[in-house]
Amino acid sequence: MAFAPMGPEASFFEVLDQHRASLVAALTGGSEKSPQEGTRSASGFEDAVGLQMVSHCSTRKIRSDSPRSAQNFALILKILSMIYKLVQSNSYATKRDIYYTNSQLFGNQTVVDNIINDISCMLKVSRRSLHILSTSKGLIAGNLSYMEEDGRRVNCSGCLTAVAVPSNIQGLRNLITDAKFLLIVEKDATFQRLLDDNFCSKMSPCIMVTGKGVPDLNTRLLVRKLWDLFHIPPFTLVDADPHGIEIMCIYKYGSLSMSFEAHNLTVPAIRWLGLLPSDIKRLNIPKNSLIPLTKRDQMKLDSLLKRPYITCQPFWRKEMEIMADSKVKAEIQALTFLSSDYLSRVYLPNKLKCGGWI
Repeated sequence: MAFAPMGPEASFFEVLDQHRASLVAALTGGSEKSPQEGTRSASGFEDAVGLQMVSHCSTRKIRSDSPRSAQNFALILKILSMIYKLVQSNSYATKRDIYYTNSQLFGNQTVVDNIINDISCMLKVSRRSLHILSTSKGLIAGNLSYMEEDGRRVNCSGCLTAVAVPSNIQGLRNLITDAKFLLIVEKDATFQRLLDDNFCSKMSPCIMVTGKGVPDLNTRLLVRKLWDLFHIPPFTLVDADPHGIEIMCIYKYGSLSMSFEAHNLTVPAIRWLGLLPSDIKRLNIPKNSLIPLTKRDQMKLDSLLKRPYITCQPFWRKEMEIMADSKVKAEIQALTFLSSDYLSRVYLPNKLKCGGWI
């Protein structure tokens, strides 16, 4: 491989290597099942796949002769005609491009987004197959190189700053990595702090990815592609709050809106590395660094606890119950109370070395 290891001694990665072996053994043992097909209007949960379409469910009809749906019918035909031209000319457009072809007609971007999702689900093809690309907002850094569709070689470890997640994940070729783990970071601020602390070099070989909050489609596709190709153990680093937990669940189990494409997006092998609600007490984080749960936070937490995938994650449920009982949340930045580089120097290395994930 083209990467020179600069990180810890080989013994540091023993627990990670054992974890990877168990993940691969689970795969080869057949625990990963093929997702079912159906329609977008109803979704089911399967631990090995995540939220996916169910085979028998109700459907929604959009009629041209109905006053209630005639406008939506016309907009669907309009976008279908644009997709046809893109496919015929072998060219691509983003959802934003489509919206701006006639912004007055569409009204807002959400209308276009929903129609494209409906078309993708109706035809049972990926958005890429419709020649529609999503704008990427995610970043990647660390032990990874790849060739883009146009032949340009990208070396993420050779860049002083992070590399933008490509807009065409399916077009990536010749991916190379020696990474021992993939760290998925919720927030850009935390990601940039880890870059400033030279985390990727100190913990080499590894890869870091951030979707800058709720992940875009391309960031999720990239995380799934890295898992499919290399079976690198993936871990999430999110705030100890309901919003962070939900973002982690999107990476791991997917979302209802994209359940028809779960087999391309979800990575059930993802583990929760931090920040755990139990870490708040264990590390004696002071109360003035904690934030009371709002009514909205409590509603989100209650909703998460009722979701089907939490029933198969007893350790996650326990952490969420700790949060509910304490009625406080904490951002990753709360760790700076211990020291400015505590996250990169102590917290993450100790968790990775000792298997401190759930």
